[in-house]
Amino acid sequence: MFDDANIESAVNASIAGIFGATGQSCVAGSRLYLHEDIADEFLEKMTALTRQIVIGDPLAEETQMGPLCTQGQLENIQREVAHAQEQGGTILAGGKQPDGMGGLFYEPTIIECPRQDLRIVDTELFGPVLSVQRFKTEQEVLELANDSEHGLAAGIFTKDSARSMRMAGAVQAGIVWVNTYRVVSPIAEFGGVKGSGFGRESGFQAIYDYTRPKTIWVNTSDEPISNPFVMR
Repeated sequence: MFDDANIESAVNASIAGIFGATGQSCVAGSRLYLHEDIADEFLEKMTALTRQIVIGDPLAEETQMGPLCTQGQLENIQREVAHAQEQGGTILAGGKQPDGMGGLFYEPTIIECPRQDLRIVDTELFGPVLSVQRFKTEQEVLELANDSEHGLAAGIFTKDSARSMRMAGAVQAGIVWVNTYRVVSPIAEFGGVKGSGFGRESGFQAIYDYTRPKTIWVNTSDEPISNPFVMR
């Protein structure tokens, strides 16, 4: 999120990206990089909205976020959040199971990380946990974003169209959203790079992945083929 981003849009996209489906999505936006000039305002707005998320029975109309899928998943998230705190991470929202609720429920969590080397920054939790860092320059955030074994999806928020194109091309991810999030279509390729795999679903690329092209040349003329060594 750059300093010229539309903060309201960026906050809403970030919330949808990590807390939608309780973070249980392959394209969940689990790492957030904020330009230092907007970080405080951004986090104030995001934490306020995060604390308002209604957790409960996924079949209830008022519910906005449901439970995790497995006990092992819950225990892993609890373990990694605790480890992040030990490494210097600060919990800005969540960080535990909701009061009075057991089961597999876990609060939407935001952790501000002072350094890139915190283990949680590059750990795919498949849960509602967001790791946040601050940056100063475009080059710095590009290096931070690419310092990952994962490379499925990324989002860029800026009003500078030239910068959005530079970043979209330079970020090592198979999918990049600019000023939006989670737009998918059966006519657009879906897939990642690095540890996020190879090949593509959807789009023409997927068709190519499941076909073996054959090249056939056909002469449709009745004229005999001329002698190739006779100059014409």
